[in-house]
Amino acid sequence: MAVVPSDIDLVAPPPAKRGAIATYTRRHPTIVVGGALFALMVAMAIFAPYLHTVDPLALAPAKRLRWPSAEYWFGTDMLGRDLYSRTIYGARVSLIVGISVAALSTGLGLLIGLITGFNRWVDSIVMRIMDGLMSIPPVLIAIALMALTRASLQNVVFAITVAEVPRVTRLVRSIVLTLREQPYVEAAFASGTTTIRVMWRHIVPNTLSTLLVQGTFIAASAMITEAILSFIGAGTPPTIPSWGNIMAEGRAVFLVAYYIVLFPGIMLSLTVLAINLLGDGLRDAIDPRLARRL
Repeated sequence: MAVVPSDIDLVAPPPAKRGAIATYTRRHPTIVVGGALFALMVAMAIFAPYLHTVDPLALAPAKRLRWPSAEYWFGTDMLGRDLYSRTIYGARVSLIVGISVAALSTGLGLLIGLITGFNRWVDSIVMRIMDGLMSIPPVLIAIALMALTRASLQNVVFAITVAEVPRVTRLVRSIVLTLREQPYVEAAFASGTTTIRVMWRHIVPNTLSTLLVQGTFIAASAMITEAILSFIGAGTPPTIPSWGNIMAEGRAVFLVAYYIVLFPGIMLSLTVLAINLLGDGLRDAIDPRLARRL
């Protein structure tokens, strides 16, 4: 008796895509390179104690200003502290500041932008305040706020966030003003949908892609601003190793030990480059006009 295969047996599974990773890498090389480099920096910050490091605050005056060698990979500073360990641990400060500022500023900017985009009375007041803040360079705002508080990592995050919120707010507001005139939004209001529900269902999802790209650039800008604040002594306290602090300490002996400024500067540049590449790649992938050109 012949065996008739079942309908399930007749349906063959779809062939797996070959070279999907290679295709994605070819279409979005900046995302791959930037994401890989950023992941490397994050892993370095997380696993800093296991990367052949020592206490970044340990003093050894007898070993001060040692040039890079097999014993001290990045050399030592004026107090004999291991520069390699301080540079590795300094990645934690920059990443915490960058990610925290990006998350807080985009969240606050989204909230304020939604409110001002739907309420003209609030918009006329709040946006004038935002315009005033945007007329001042973010670094100067951060310096002014840090002058009113004590040096700490939390205050640095707060100061840079205040400086970045106005730009996110204006970006979200412009998107909301465009979306609220769309037919599907007007139809939602006509059907009796509340404003909050319209915001949550129709407005917020259409802002997330733009905010994701903007958040990457804010993170890179926040890292640079934090380094500037620490370099001039208005950022994190000296007890917390950060790339800005290390470079600030090395400028006094730059002519005889330029490596103190060189290594943390390279790490800061690579981290900012990774985030900018990731942001550029996300922008190209999300924007359909740019995606068609790839």
